[in-house]
Amino acid sequence: MMMRGIGERWIKNYSSGHSILLVGEGDFSFSLSLAMAFGSATNIIATTLDSYDALISKYKDARENVDMLITLGASLWYGVDATQMKNHPDLWWKKFDRIVYNFPHAGFHGKEDDPSLITMHRNLVRGFLQNASSMLQLDGEIHINHKIKPPFDSWKLEDLALECSLICIAKDDFNCRDYKWYSHKRGSGWKPDESFPLGASKTFKFKLNPAAQENLRKQAMMPSSSQMFAMPPLGPSDVYDVNSSTNGLPLHNYTSECQILFGGYLNHVEETFGSDAYDVQRTAEEAMRLAFEMYMSAVPGRPSSDFIGILEELHNMSVLRSQQLQLMLLFQRQQL
Repeated sequence: MMMRGIGERWIKNYSSGHSILLVGEGDFSFSLSLAMAFGSATNIIATTLDSYDALISKYKDARENVDMLITLGASLWYGVDATQMKNHPDLWWKKFDRIVYNFPHAGFHGKEDDPSLITMHRNLVRGFLQNASSMLQLDGEIHINHKIKPPFDSWKLEDLALECSLICIAKDDFNCRDYKWYSHKRGSGWKPDESFPLGASKTFKFKLNPAAQENLRKQAMMPSSSQMFAMPPLGPSDVYDVNSSTNGLPLHNYTSECQILFGGYLNHVEETFGSDAYDVQRTAEEAMRLAFEMYMSAVPGRPSSDFIGILEELHNMSVLRSQQLQLMLLFQRQQL
């Protein structure tokens, strides 16, 4: 999250001090409106379900908008499904102050008052909220811009939010003229680059409900992953000595990048082996988050996709460590 205060710039609900995730962008014109207001886009991640090639072919202004956003420092991701985004390799470890989805729509598959189409729309929004709710900062907000007249009011966004541990804190009037560069697009069908009539629309604002906020607050107060999985500095003489052992198990010193990134976590697993006092899923997620941050910061500009190779190596190390823990358990039983 960026620092807030002196020099902060605002446009309606959004500040240059917010970490902002924009979901389901059409031609990226809404993203550009924020970036131009801020004078920078370094705090913006904007995503679209389209591939880059599909985007450029659908929207006449998309290429120019993308180029301007990149120049201003935005991060742009293509092929991102709003209902699966929390698992995206470039997003799963991030937390945001604002997550925005402008006029979500499941596509033009009949009349808008068709119950089956309304169900499709609601499923899309539900999937988005389920993902976005796990990607918020403690005081973060999810914004959905949405039409409020029939049949769009039958989507019942507030009910969907309740299913996802969210509460609606405001419904503000939305006016596209507040965003100078924004051009709302149909996005699909035979004229995807055409605008659609907005009519009366609101910005629905959601926050985590008190119980979810308290849970997140408790997690924030627990030892950080850097403390939980800390490792001592390594020197050039550190090696993996397969001939040394303790209780018949190899000693582990870490040299490869995977071992450096995850060695502390694997040691933590071994130290807490058999204990029920730890949330296994949480500790694994924390280890992954920290390792990814360390990996990306170690070599600026490296592709995040290369981290997959590290994870494959981690899998192999985990299999080996699992075998070792089984041997440890067997050894302990023999001592009884």
